[in-house]
Amino acid sequence: MNKITFTLSLITLIIFSGCQESLEERCARELKEHTAKNCPVYIDKFTIQDSAVYEANTHTIHYYYTLEGAADNRNLVSNARSVLIEQLRNTTAMRAYKENGFNFQYTYRSASGDSILTSIRLTEKDYK
Repeated sequence: MNKITFTLSLITLIIFSGCQESLEERCARELKEHTAKNCPVYIDKFTIQDSAVYEANTHTIHYYYTLEGAADNRNLVSNARSVLIEQLRNTTAMRAYKENGFNFQYTYRSASGDSILTSIRLTEKDYK
């Protein structure tokens, strides 16, 4: 009886361990679901989040935004890097990704044209 219980426990452990998602797989799935369910979404009066994706080849969480109105200005977004670094350092929601050295990229597109205003990539050395 003890051997049967042990064998069943071992089989259950193997089955469930095979179903575990890696952090990268979970990230890709959650961002895909978020984009499908919520995007586009207004973040504030001037900022629309268009999508968010996980780019496995560069280990990057990439957010795409459109800026409109007063924020649709290349000069205004030029100093966004320091703001994004501070926000990323202070957010606890990204803790697992930061602890695992993920990169974060933010691409801002103009609503008045199809041009990219700026694209900012943050690495572990930026937010640690």
